[in-house]
Amino acid sequence: MAWYLYLARCADGSLYAGVTTNPSKRIASHNAGRGSKYVRSRGAAVLAYVEPCASRSAAQRREREVQSWTRQRKLALVSKQR
Repeated sequence: MAWYLYLARCADGSLYAGVTTNPSKRIASHNAGRGSKYVRSRGAAVLAYVEPCASRSAAQRREREVQSWTRQRKLALVSKQR
């Protein structure tokens, strides 16, 4: 099973980092109000970045790393993927 790190851009412009096996399905659950409290409180989200990881633990390590970054560094990561 493939695991992914993803960044979601919320309606207020903030970025949310998470891990999942299906990024598009996870964004849909966020937008349906069944995702995280953070995204639920900030409005609809769109998928801004996806990065495949070797395992769940690797994805979670990468998530923690990206969460510690500044907003500018996260935005640079998002712009690299485009």
